[in-house]
Amino acid sequence: MVIGRLADGLLSGTERLTGAVTGTVSEAFFEPVLRLGVTGLSGAGKTVFITALVHNMMNRARMGQMQAVASDRIAAAYLQPQPDDMLPRFDYETHLAALTAPTPHWPESTRAVSELRLSFRLRPGGMFGALTGARVLHLDIIDYPGEWLLDLALMERSYRAWADDTLARIDHRPAARDYLDRARAIDPDTRHDEPLAQDLAARFTTYLQAARRQGFADVTPGRFLLPGDLAGSPVLTFAPLPASGPSRRGTLLREMERRFEAYKARVVQPFFRDHFARIDRQVVLVDALDAIHHGPQAVEMLGRTMSEVLSAFRPGRNAWLSRLLMGRRVERILFAATKADHLHHTQHARLTALVEALLRQSRDRADFAGACTAAMSIAALRATVEETRRQGADSFDCVRGRLLDGGRQAAFYPGELPDDPARLLAPGRTGGEGWLDGDYRIMRFAPAALSLRPGEGLPHIRLDRAAEFLFGDRLA
Repeated sequence: MVIGRLADGLLSGTERLTGAVTGTVSEAFFEPVLRLGVTGLSGAGKTVFITALVHNMMNRARMGQMQAVASDRIAAAYLQPQPDDMLPRFDYETHLAALTAPTPHWPESTRAVSELRLSFRLRPGGMFGALTGARVLHLDIIDYPGEWLLDLALMERSYRAWADDTLARIDHRPAARDYLDRARAIDPDTRHDEPLAQDLAARFTTYLQAARRQGFADVTPGRFLLPGDLAGSPVLTFAPLPASGPSRRGTLLREMERRFEAYKARVVQPFFRDHFARIDRQVVLVDALDAIHHGPQAVEMLGRTMSEVLSAFRPGRNAWLSRLLMGRRVERILFAATKADHLHHTQHARLTALVEALLRQSRDRADFAGACTAAMSIAALRATVEETRRQGADSFDCVRGRLLDGGRQAAFYPGELPDDPARLLAPGRTGGEGWLDGDYRIMRFAPAALSLRPGEGLPHIRLDRAAEFLFGDRLA
């Protein structure tokens, strides 16, 4: 039996190696493939981003900031069957139907990994274009939850280090009070009891769900929020416990340690091996406006989360990941602040400046190098129009749209972001709980009813610039 398992492992490894080599040779000499990862925490707009990107690349009238569009290099863009038969297909048609219905609505959020292949037929260019003829580039778009990406930080941490850090971070959060009171009332050296472990895991999951709703980005383990078919399994039934001494066999603490290690080995590592290791370019969608709305601590945690994301794309920091990727690095990473249409265009530069400041801060924290990174504010689907309202001698730059709750039209003034992003970053670093000189609000807008002309994609803000950064060079 042992010999059989060894043989199966060797055969599986050989198949993967052969497939990788064959795929690499095929891509290099025939039809190259560029793999674009799309991620972001829940609610950042991944599904809308992918749907709008694909629709606009097939209907390019609104993509004038892309050089390949401006120079008419793209002869056609079309969907093809995805190459990975084991991954669900991104349901582009259903999501597009939701956004373009007579009464449009936001599509369902990302719950697991999915993939879509968009292929480009490119007209020849340059001195030897007539000799080479048209060529094809495949863009494989991989959609995955950002919560899973954050789990990379767990891989080289022990259960005890993770538990101590988690308990310290959440100690002053009201949403964590129920879990903390329960965990601190338990002796971790008590004999393992499965109903008790399940109760702790359920309370901790409830806290993670509340933290996500409150704008906190430090919501790991990520699969606790999106368990899929692992719901209720022992690998998702652990929680951080306060402990000082070594764990003993048969105790609750020892079982929590074992399950934490199993989570890393059975859940986290396979995801990075099977999906993450294949990504060439990456966009990370950031709901910075939601973090600002929830206060300084949420903004501070957003910056820390961005540093964890950057660390994930720097293999040298993680020995096991370096071995897995064999020196391969993601070439370009875009941090895109979504929902720019919730602000008047006069404030877009300030939103971008905030994400750029968070990115600089994150690069310092992660000691990151090796990829080209950029920050941008976008709206993959524009749901509002702008207007200026007057009240006495004052004027206010507003946005107007259809409210998600109730469906009525409303104009909204969210408050004015500061010129200096440090005014939004400093309070969180010093433990501030609220803004001293501003009140930043958000409004939930539904998608607007659309009337699209032939060749016209979904209305957006800077989606063409985002696409140019992410893969425009490969269309040249």
